Amino acid sequence: MAEYQSITPDELKEKLDRGEKLNLIDVREDEEVAEGMIPQAKHIPMGEIPDSLDQLDKNKEYIMICRSGGRSGRVCEYLHDNGYKVVNMEGGMLNWTGETKPKL
Repeated sequence: MAEYQSITPDELKEKLDRGEKLNLIDVREDEEVAEGMIPQAKHIPMGEIPDSLDQLDKNKEYIMICRSGGRSGRVCEYLHDNGYKVVNMEGGMLNWTGETKPKL
């Protein structure tokens, strides 16, 4: 069983609506984020995560996002194993009801 936490899309939306400063990382592919991503999210495709660890701070918590929660869950396992604090958005963007904007 995974050691990382999870959050539902609705819980995440509530936090953002309250103005909480969160570190969101969308691990979907370019063509997926072009259709829309959470405006506060940073885009790092899943395959680029191992080469992007220098962009992540082990003192911060990151919420990982993908289409359905599967890929972001695998990224969470990988990052957790490497000493990062991660949370998986369960259900992914398929269940996100909040604002999205295309990645330009």
